[in-house]
Order: sequence, then C-alpha cells, then structure tokens
Amino acid sequence: KREQWEGTSACIYGDPGVYRVAAVEISAPKELKVVNGTEVELHCTFRSSQPHSKRLSVTWNFRPYGQTTEETIFYYQEMPYLPTDGRFKDHVVWTGDVQKNDASITLHGVQFAFNGTFSCKVQNPPDIQGYSGETVLQVIQSVKLSEIEILAAAVGGAIILVIFILIIFITVRYCRQDRNSTEVVLRDTEWKQPSVW
Repeated sequence: KREQWEGTSACIYGDPGVYRVAAVEISAPKELKVVNGTEVELHCTFRSSQPHSKRLSVTWNFRPYGQTTEETIFYYQEMPYLPTDGRFKDHVVWTGDVQKNDASITLHGVQFAFNGTFSCKVQNPPDIQGYSGETVLQVIQSVKLSEIEILAAAVGGAIILVIFILIIFITVRYCRQDRNSTEVVLRDTEWKQPSVW
C-alpha cells in the first residue's frame, strides 16, 4: 500500500479499491480584540470536497492563555449543542449556517477568563482530515463611563471656547470697520460743506 499526498488531501490506494480521504479547509481570523463585557463573533468558514451530510460536525475548543489543555465549548451535528456548565455557560450562541459553509459562533458577555485560543474543527465524512482554524482572543479593559464623560466634556468645552473666540474676533473687527467708515463719512461731509465768512 502506498500513500500519495496532494496539498492537504491524501489519496490512499490498496486492495480491493481506492479510498480518498480529503481535508476540510478552514478559514478563521488569527487574532481578535474585544472589550470586556461586550460580544464578539468568532468567524469560521470551511470548504469541503464532499456534499454536506447529516454527519457533518463542528467542534469549537478553547485553550486558556498560557495553558496547553483544551476544553470543548461547543458542538454541532444537525443541531447546536451549547455548554451547560463551566465558564462559557450562557455565553455561547450558534450564529453559523453549515449550508453556507459557515461554522461561526458568538460570545456574549465576554470575560477576562476568555483570554486564549479558540479552535474551529469541521468534519464532513469522508472529509475528516485537516487543520483546525485557530483564533487568539484578547480581552481588553473597557473604558469607564466617567472617563468618557470627562473626554466628551473636554472636547465640548474646547469647541465652545473656539467658537466664543471667533465671535469676539469677528465682532471687534466689524466694530473697527464700522468706526473707520463713520470717520471717513464725517471727513467727507466736513470737506463738502461751504465755509461761512
């Protein structure tokens, strides 16, 4: 028996027939950043050489930052199976559509405990080989509401100050022009009046 590799696919030859084991191609972003307490969609799309079957499955695993052990947080086969316990309970929502080659999930109420690597694995027998799509999620601190208010007040105050200065500048300039015009008119009037002897 011999094996012939073609890209990500393997053709296995032997008696009595020929068996082909092709790889499912996965596409996912390498890194995502999300603010603590918000939501984020973990995109995962796939391509299979075989028609979609009832045995098509999607598995999402999570590996915490700095650790090597993975935990399964989501599974799909004909229907989504959400986590019933652990850190991801009530945080995972299926937003994919396997008929559109979409295996994405969404995380609600993101926590700092979600820092780590999420991997998406799709199997569509006989396409069962291939690599997982991995996305490193970085959860960052949210901006406090008071800081936003202070920033908005500072920007608003600066804009009002600039407008006030412009109004003063335009008013002073107009007054000067008006005064100069009045002086010119008075001089012209005095010059045109006849002298009385």
